[in-house]
Order: sequence, then structure tokens, then C-alpha cells
Amino acid sequence: MRTIIRWTSRLSEAIAAMMLAAIFFVFLLQIGSRYLPKIIGSLGLSETLPTLAAVEPLGWTLELIGILWVWVIFFTCAFVLREWDHVKFDILYLAAPRKLRAVFAMISAVAIVAGMLYAFLPTWDYIDWIKLRKTTTVRNPFTGAKIPLRTIFSIYGAFMIVVTARYAWLAVDVFRNGPPKTELEVVLEAEADERT
Repeated sequence: MRTIIRWTSRLSEAIAAMMLAAIFFVFLLQIGSRYLPKIIGSLGLSETLPTLAAVEPLGWTLELIGILWVWVIFFTCAFVLREWDHVKFDILYLAAPRKLRAVFAMISAVAIVAGMLYAFLPTWDYIDWIKLRKTTTVRNPFTGAKIPLRTIFSIYGAFMIVVTARYAWLAVDVFRNGPPKTELEVVLEAEADERT
């Protein structure tokens, strides 16, 4: 089971990295399409390189970067980041004794699950409603049709489902085993394992 989890984690990290790389390359393409004709013109090479001098700025790059950014954020938060990777304000939590930390962890996990469950149906209803709207410039590379916004924002529905499942599992784990280990406890345990 741990091997499957490890490979799934690595695959998720690779997908997130590929989306970030795509954002970077589309951004470079956008810059090139915007400034290459000006550079060629200022160097007096417009007649020598007429094709490059006639390049128009690519408007679809802005929309594609926005779409990829939405997917990177929600995909990564759902499938790549671990509990301790998230930014938290945990000064009071870390200062509390272990039993009180268990109560804090249980309350926060149940609150997140309840909030996500409460918001899921209205959120999915909205995501389904925006299928009527489509992208402005980005098209499906296979069909040539504009992409429904429902397809783009469906990642948020997946994010809600995964986060709900993760925090439900965290609530069960806290109930069985106590609060999750702090980052300091994890580091100290790793150092102790290295010594032995």
C-alpha cells in the first residue's frame, strides 16, 4: 500500500511540475510574440526576416496561463501538499499540551469537513451552471471548440472532495492515535532514526 501511495504521490508531483513548466513556456511564448517583431524592426531586419517581423501578439497565451494557474493551485493543494506543508498559524496549538492539541486537531478537521460538505452542492451547482460560458480564445486542441468553463473549474470540485476525504481521515486518525506530530517531532524522530 505504501508503494502505491508513494508512486501516486510522485505522479501527482510530476503532473504539477509539468503544469508549472507549461505556464513558464507559454509565458515565454507570450513575451516572444509580443517583443520579437519590435526587436527585429529595431535591428533593421524586417525585410530579411519578414515572417518573424509579422508575428502578432498571441492573445490566447494569457487565458491559457490563467487556466493552468487555477489547475496548478487546486491540483497541488489537493494531491501534492501534505498537512504540514500548508501555512498555519499554530503558535497556540504548539504551546498546548498533547491532549488539548488532539481537541484542537479534531475540532479543526471536523470544521473543515463540515464546511466543505456544506459548500459542495452549491459550488458544484455553480460549476455546472458555468458550462454555458466558454473560454474566449483558448480552444480544445482536438476538436477546435472553445472549452466550457465547467471543465476548467471542475478541478475545484475535485479539490473539495479530496480535502474533505483527507480531513475526514485526519479526524479518524486523531481519534485513534492522538494529534498529528508537529514538524519538530518529525525532525527529531528522523534524527533519532539516523543515529540508530
